[in-house]
Amino acid sequence: MADKTPVTRADGPAARGTAQGAGAVSAPAGQQVDPALGTAFQRTHNLLMLEFGSRADFDDPRREWRRLFSELLGTFALVLAAAGGGLLHAKGQISLAAAVVAPGLMVTAIILFMGAVSGAHLNPAVSLAFALRGDFPWKRVPGYILIQLIGATLACLFLRWVFGNVEHLGATLPGPGYKDWQALMMEIVLTALLVSVILGTASAAQNVGAIAALGVGGYIALAGLWAAPVSGVSMNPARSFGPALASGYWTSYWVYLVGPVIGMLIAVGFAFVLRGRGGDVISRAAGSGVLDEGALTAKAELSQDIDQGKVVPPGIADTDAQRSGQ
Repeated sequence: MADKTPVTRADGPAARGTAQGAGAVSAPAGQQVDPALGTAFQRTHNLLMLEFGSRADFDDPRREWRRLFSELLGTFALVLAAAGGGLLHAKGQISLAAAVVAPGLMVTAIILFMGAVSGAHLNPAVSLAFALRGDFPWKRVPGYILIQLIGATLACLFLRWVFGNVEHLGATLPGPGYKDWQALMMEIVLTALLVSVILGTASAAQNVGAIAALGVGGYIALAGLWAAPVSGVSMNPARSFGPALASGYWTSYWVYLVGPVIGMLIAVGFAFVLRGRGGDVISRAAGSGVLDEGALTAKAELSQDIDQGKVVPPGIADTDAQRSGQ
């Protein structure tokens, strides 16, 4: 989901703990090759600079409005499908399967068509997870979360305008016969797995590129197919916030705030166990999006270099360095 991170001295061996000598690559004067790339060719370093640019460009506030608009539009579309599907299912007009598959397909489409702009978080829990992993700047988190809540609310206000204030506008609620604590446990586990899928497909070690959209969207649909009767399968505080605010029905909302946050923290822990610390350039790209012209082509070439063995992904490079030192 993507942060344009430059190759600077701040990312050097001292900051990352990379094994000494791992970054022994020649570079033009005034530039420093990311040591996490090991013995990468200079061409790879140039591709990194093309994609991730300079820190000054990355921090340029004039570009933030595009990222925020992307999150607004994406969250609007997601909640429109999720809450709209829930509303129509409650009215008996579509099946439960259609209601839970729709948001998964919508997320897949959103990631593919504008994930490169903002990272397509669409979810406060995802923004927090990327920030905790060091793949997204903390100063951008409040803006992302606020715009996600606004996008979700606008989607539900649209539904209210079209259908009226019926069926709680597709709010996520514990299913019949289930208590709040059962829905809470389900939301914790489902969110932990969702965020694990997102962080995993965003990592350099996986290097799956656009296929990540299928993984994330497929997981959302699969989770809904079996778990929707228990909790409604929100996994997203913004998705639950929109219907609650627009309909004025806040019953059990705390479940869909606390559950995803706890699940997100568990997923961040899983990511540390599986891949170590975050913050490598590929994961940061997945966390914040890519706005520069030609950057997507450069990213594709870099991915090809990894596939061909010319570049070792940072997490794997660190592991190999540790083994060689034993």
